[in-house]
Amino acid sequence: MGRKVTVATCALNQWALDFEGNLQRILKSIDIAKRKGARYRLGPELEICGYGCWDHHYESDTLLHSLQVLAALLESPVTRDIICDVGMPVMHKNVRYNCRVIFLNGKILLIRPKMALANEGNYRELRWFTPWSRSRQTEEYFLPRMIQDVTKQETVPFGDAVLATRDTCIGSEICEELWTPHSPHVDMGLDGVEIFTNASGSHHVLRKAHTRVDLVTMATAKNGGIYLLANQKGCDGDRLYYDGCALIAMNGCIFAQGSQFSLDDVEVLAATLDLEDVRSYRAEISSRNLAASKVSPYPRVKVDFALSCREDLLEPPSEPIEWTYHSPEEEISLGPACWLWDFLRRSRQAGFFLPLSGGVDSAATACLVYSMCREVCEAVKQGNQEVLADVRTIVDELSYTPQDPRDLCGRVLTTCYMASENSSQETCGRARELAQQIGSHHIGLNIEPAVTAVVGIFSLVTGRRPLFAAHGGSSRENLALQNVQARLRMVVAYLFAQLSLWARGARGGLLVLGSANVDERRPRGRVWAVRRRLWSPEASRTPKLEPVDGEMLLKPPWLPDQVRLLQCRRQPHWWYQQDRPEGLCPVLRGTLPASRPAGHPGSTGHRRAGALD
Repeated sequence: MGRKVTVATCALNQWALDFEGNLQRILKSIDIAKRKGARYRLGPELEICGYGCWDHHYESDTLLHSLQVLAALLESPVTRDIICDVGMPVMHKNVRYNCRVIFLNGKILLIRPKMALANEGNYRELRWFTPWSRSRQTEEYFLPRMIQDVTKQETVPFGDAVLATRDTCIGSEICEELWTPHSPHVDMGLDGVEIFTNASGSHHVLRKAHTRVDLVTMATAKNGGIYLLANQKGCDGDRLYYDGCALIAMNGCIFAQGSQFSLDDVEVLAATLDLEDVRSYRAEISSRNLAASKVSPYPRVKVDFALSCREDLLEPPSEPIEWTYHSPEEEISLGPACWLWDFLRRSRQAGFFLPLSGGVDSAATACLVYSMCREVCEAVKQGNQEVLADVRTIVDELSYTPQDPRDLCGRVLTTCYMASENSSQETCGRARELAQQIGSHHIGLNIEPAVTAVVGIFSLVTGRRPLFAAHGGSSRENLALQNVQARLRMVVAYLFAQLSLWARGARGGLLVLGSANVDERRPRGRVWAVRRRLWSPEASRTPKLEPVDGEMLLKPPWLPDQVRLLQCRRQPHWWYQQDRPEGLCPVLRGTLPASRPAGHPGSTGHRRAGALD
C-alpha cells in the first residue's frame, strides 16, 4: 500500500537577471532532490528571474528570458519523473502575475498566480504585479509558441486550483499568503489538500525565523497536513539579505530544517512522510471535520502520477526534530557577514575599505567583516568549491586557500584612521589595536593639512575664520567645520579605495564601507545597517556601502549593546578557542564610551548620508 511520500524543498542563492546561473542552480537542486528520492521539488519565489528584479519586471526581456529558462527546464532530462514547482513572472491577458509553474515530464500541469502581494516595509510587489482575485477559479492560459513547441500543449489551467495525484492532493501558497489572516492553506486543508507548499522571497529580520516556524507549525497543528517552505537565500543584488530557513513540517512538528546563514548556493531538504499520519491526525479533530463538510471545493487538476511507491512498507519515515534557533548575537554577526560576502563576490572587487575611527560604529563594521572572513574560511574547510573559487578570484591568487580568518581579513579589508588636530591618541590606539587583532591592512594618516587648506580658502575669500563651539564659535560655524572634516574623510576614503591597491602593486579596487552616526549617549539611536549605494559614473566609479535608517540587520537594544554582544567570549560561532584574539574584547569594550558631546571639536554629529566615521 503506497502511502509514504518523499518531498523536497530548497533554498537557492539566485541572482536577479542571472538567467543562466539561476537555471544551473535550479537544475542542481532538482538533481539533488531526485538523488534523495523525492518525487516533488519546490523552489523559491521568482527563482527563474530572481526576486530582486524590481523595475526590470516592466521589461519584456525579463518575461522572454524567463520563458527561455522554463523551456530549458522542460526539455532537460534532469526534470523527468519528478513534479517540479518553479517561480517566474507570467503575462496573462496583458496582466503581469507572480506565478508558480508546476510541470511534470515536459508537460505544464498548472500555473498558479499569487493572490496576496507583499506591499509593506521593503516590499513593493503591487508596483510590478497584480494579485489574482478570483478565488477557486481557473482560466485557460494560451502558452507562448516557444513553450508549445516543447510541451505540445496549446493551453494550460491558470488560476487558483490544486493538484490531485493518484495518492494525494497538493496545494500551493506563495510567500505573503502564509502571513495573511485567512491563508489559502486553511480552506485547502479543509477541502482535502494534504501537502501544502510555500515558495518565499523572505528577507532577514532579527528573530523573524521564530515567526516563520510558528506560522507553519500552527498551520499544520490546527488543520493537519504536510507543509513545505522554500526561500531565497543571500543577496540577489539589493540591500536585503534573504536568510533561507527552508523547512518541512507535518501535523505541527518540524521534520527538516535548513540553514539560516550559509554560503552554499544550493541547499536541498528532503523528508519521507506517511500520508496516513495526516489522515489519522485529521480524523481525530471533530471541529475541523465539521468545517470541512461546509467548505467550497477547489478546482482539481488531475495528475497521472504518484508521489508514493506501491511497496513502501520498509521505507523508514523521517523523524521529527527540534528547531535550532540562532541567538541574537549570532544573527547580528552572521547575517551582515553573509550579505557582505555575496555583495563582494558579485561586484568582483578586491575587498573593502573602512575608515576606522576608534568608535563604536566603525568597530562594529570591522567586526562584521572579520565575521565574514571566518565564515568564508569555514565554508572552504567544509569543501565548498564555489566559495574557494570566489576567494581566489577576489584576492587574485589561484593557489590561495584561506585557512586563517585574520590572514584573509588582511587581504580583503583595508582600514584607515584619518586623524585631525581634534583626534585623540586614545581613539587612534583603539583603531590600530583593533586592526591588529582582526588582521586588516591598516593605514594611519592625518587630514589636517587638507582641513586647513579648505578652511583657508574660505578665510582668504571672506576674511573671517570659523571656530568650533568649544573655542567660542557659533553653532553654524561648529556644524560647518564638522562637515568639512567628514566630507574630506569621504573624499580621501574614495581615493584610497580606488588607488591603494594600485600603490601596493595589486589589482582591483575596494568597496567603501560606511558606518552610521549612532547616538551612543542615549538608549535610542539610529538602527544600523549596511546597504548598497547606487552611484553614477559622473559621481564616482567606486561603489559605496553605507548606513541607512532601516530594519535589515540590527534592531534594539541598539548598536552599543550589539557591540557588547559581539565582544562576548561565549559566542560559539564568533571566535573558537584556537583563533580567538584575546585582546579583542577589551578593544571593543573600549569603543563604547568613545562618544563625545555634539559641540566637541572632534564630534562628527550632524553628518549626512555619505559622511564617514
